[in-house]
Amino acid sequence: MGEIMQIRARGIRTTVVALAAVAAVAAAAVPAVAATPASDTPRFLEPAELPPHPSSPWYAGPVTAGQPDPLPICVGDALPSITTHREYWTEYDTNAQQLTVEGRSEQWAKDFAALLRKDLAGCAKKLMRQDPDITATQKYYGRLNVEEGADVYGIHTASAWGSSDIGLFSVGRDGATVTIVRWGQMGTFQHAQVADFKATTVTAVNKLY
Repeated sequence: MGEIMQIRARGIRTTVVALAAVAAVAAAAVPAVAATPASDTPRFLEPAELPPHPSSPWYAGPVTAGQPDPLPICVGDALPSITTHREYWTEYDTNAQQLTVEGRSEQWAKDFAALLRKDLAGCAKKLMRQDPDITATQKYYGRLNVEEGADVYGIHTASAWGSSDIGLFSVGRDGATVTIVRWGQMGTFQHAQVADFKATTVTAVNKLY
């Protein structure tokens, strides 16, 4: 009888050890799955990836779902409710923004990017129609060869009361996702960091996935 109890005890211990091993394997597998980044979630620019400011680091807010408030000039009217955005700023008057929209199809994203480019191409005239005290001029800085392409624009606005602001915009697409990068500060086209902004745009589009 004692021998039978010992056999049963050994069997119970063996079963417990086996179950513990299975549990350990399962527990070890959970962090591995959780640590894997979601490949279908677009990534946003980090502050250090923006055009360098000579006197200040860049700072960034959280990635936020929805349209920004206020809406950015030129492209704001076209932004759908599914937009995700992130704000950036320096210790001075330079600021930036990235807006990303995951479309329902590649064709939808292609058409949306075309609409944004059209809005940017007519932005200066639209701003002056909306406000007679504003004088606006713009430049097209060309297309960048990254993923499905990105286009870069510059907009300068001067007001009757003396303000002068320069803004750079880009529209890029990777598959069914479109991203817009905006950079702005006080100044004119002479102060636009075009080369740095183009590099930032390439980074932004490459980082989407």
